Amino acid sequence: MANEAQPCPCDIGHRLEYGGLGCEVQVEHFGAYLSRPPAPTDRAVIVVQDIFGWRLPNTRYMVDMIAGNGYTTILPDFFVGQEPWDPAGDWATFPEWLKTRNPRNIDKEISAVLRYLKQQCGARRVGVVGFCWGGVVAHHLMISCPELRAGVSVYGIVKDSEDVASLQGPTLFIFAENDAVIPLSQVSALTQKLQEHCQVEYQVKTFAGQTHGFVHRKQEDCASEDRPYVDEARRNLLEWLSRHV
Repeated sequence: MANEAQPCPCDIGHRLEYGGLGCEVQVEHFGAYLSRPPAPTDRAVIVVQDIFGWRLPNTRYMVDMIAGNGYTTILPDFFVGQEPWDPAGDWATFPEWLKTRNPRNIDKEISAVLRYLKQQCGARRVGVVGFCWGGVVAHHLMISCPELRAGVSVYGIVKDSEDVASLQGPTLFIFAENDAVIPLSQVSALTQKLQEHCQVEYQVKTFAGQTHGFVHRKQEDCASEDRPYVDEARRNLLEWLSRHV
């Protein structure tokens, strides 16, 4: 969930029919989906799930896309075995469900993932990419984890802290103009705080006419007017990683 202060429903969008190129592995006390690049590398990317969990095919597709561009890429189960949100669930119960899955309470899992990447994958340079709930996680980690070289927060804002602009490394924020979860007023407030206080490189991009989830939850054959924005956002994500990780 992107807006943890005032949660409202996320539309799952298009669920891709996608099997994945990677494999599931065990990282200490939780599972993860791991995808390796075509050639050995010391660069790695942690991808953080949305509320629909680490097994959502759409997110695994993004993991494989990033891996195909030269990174060992891992998608951990940050819910640590708890069930993801069911799109058919009663949204009236969602706020209570979300309280048990705090996106800023993942430091133990991040430490485990970093150990795994270093010890099992030879990673020396690591970045993070998060979608929706995971976008909040990515923002939080770029504030709290200087070990990460760069971050991409896709439709996610940390709202319950005054340190939202205290980024420790280069961070790209991607938003949608017509996002029912994150209104443009929140994007503007974040941008202002970054302009006033941020000491590292950052970029905030808002994509015209797009809705929440457009980067990873639109089908490959989505409407022709949307396709250029989906492609541009994914390209921006990869370019940011290439520059900074």
